[in-house]
Amino acid sequence: MAVSKVKKIKRTVPSGRAYVHAGMNNTIITITDQNGGVLARSSSGGCGFKGTKKSTPYAAQIAAEGAAEKCKPYALEEVDVYVKGIGPGREQAIRGLISGGINVNLIVDKTPIAHNGCRKKKARRV
Repeated sequence: MAVSKVKKIKRTVPSGRAYVHAGMNNTIITITDQNGGVLARSSSGGCGFKGTKKSTPYAAQIAAEGAAEKCKPYALEEVDVYVKGIGPGREQAIRGLISGGINVNLIVDKTPIAHNGCRKKKARRV
């Protein structure tokens, strides 16, 4: 019996969202469609950087370019960028998306800010 293969049709997504999580140790970029379905993701650690090199702006740029490259089959043209965190790869990740061939419509900072919740740890005295 011959098994017929069904060719999977790649959908085209003209616009989407890019989420940049810039931590102190790593930078994670996730590109989704407008509904939140993940199209591509990449991180500094996943691009081959280890240790303290993961937290550099250059590693964030390479990760963003890698995520943009993975979105090529979807014909993604423009994204809204949502940045979270205070890591060193914040701005460079956005530049990496632009150099990857994706237009950036808007940039939103979604970094969580404490509103006096839990009590802080006591100061360390040496």
